[in-house]
Amino acid sequence: MPWGLFQDGALIHPLRGLLLSPTGLLRGPAALQGRAAGYAAPLAGRDDLAFSAVTLFTRADDHGPWHVHGSDLPALMRWAEAHGPAMVAILSAVLTRLTAPRAPFAGLPLDRTRIMGILNCTPDSFSDGGDHFSADAAIASGLAMLEAGADILDVGGESTRPGADPVSPEEEARRVLPVVRALADRGALVSIDTRRASVMAAAIAHGARIVNDVTGLTHEPEALAVVAREQVPVILMHMQGEPQTMQADPTYERAAADVYAWLAGRVAVCQSAGIPASRICVDPGIGFGKTLDHNMDLLGHLGLLHGLGGPVLLGASRKSFIARAAGTVDADGRPTNRPKDRLPGSLAAALRAVDQGVHILRVHDVPETVQAVRVTEAAVGAA
Repeated sequence: MPWGLFQDGALIHPLRGLLLSPTGLLRGPAALQGRAAGYAAPLAGRDDLAFSAVTLFTRADDHGPWHVHGSDLPALMRWAEAHGPAMVAILSAVLTRLTAPRAPFAGLPLDRTRIMGILNCTPDSFSDGGDHFSADAAIASGLAMLEAGADILDVGGESTRPGADPVSPEEEARRVLPVVRALADRGALVSIDTRRASVMAAAIAHGARIVNDVTGLTHEPEALAVVAREQVPVILMHMQGEPQTMQADPTYERAAADVYAWLAGRVAVCQSAGIPASRICVDPGIGFGKTLDHNMDLLGHLGLLHGLGGPVLLGASRKSFIARAAGTVDADGRPTNRPKDRLPGSLAAALRAVDQGVHILRVHDVPETVQAVRVTEAAVGAA
């Protein structure tokens, strides 16, 4: 464990300079036993999930290198006490955010993993471009996803795959609004996947109840005001760069910690604008300005994001990192399989997220993911 974190009496920042990634995860009866014995704490308020240790990320300022250490919870508290009351207060605040129960998100209780079905109403999305380009096809697919167990339908009209060209807000709205209205009229909980303030506002007027922005409400200044005014929940995703160039040369000091710090800043901005923490969900943005190593670091430390105090979403479905991790690439490192052939890897990433208490999985293959998650949760409950 590190010592000497105080420089001339200054404290590290409790959101950006001291981060805790839960480890030593316990599920089912083991989680209850660990909590009762005092060596484990609940993760995000879950009765069936607890952690008994952490990976500690520390740095002296916003731009310094991250230092990484491991500790069990009792040793962590002794370390904080040795650094004095201020450090105990900082650590207690971080632990409170990690352990506190989560309020429902858009009316959905977060006591179990929720499934978000992807509806790309585009001709050029990386995986299913063209499958849902017509409104009728998108509506039919959305209804089938609901029948298969999807809790949320995420409707988008602009591809944000690597190298994608933007479309006009008018064209984006033309693609998504009939789909949003039809699915909302049938009782679906609809999310609008857009970075445009005008499309957000129009989709909300047509029945969307969640905004999902791949730029974390940074693409247009008006987007933040729309979400605050309409009082809808928002999903803030991390992306380094723009879709056209984001995979050119992504760079991080430490991906998991850097992504957390950026998202912490966006959460703070949203809260300052009047959006409460209960309406803010975060997404680490797998594949958006990340190499394979960056993506794997994020998958290994998804629990870190619980320290922001709200729901966590993972969108890893069918992405190219799966092919690279599995070695299904050519001599230049380009994937040789189709996105639709990456279901096994998509499920592996999804279940890794379930193990770390991620609340929402954004997926293309709803029936298969629902089955995998339900079997996993049932097996843990029977342990």
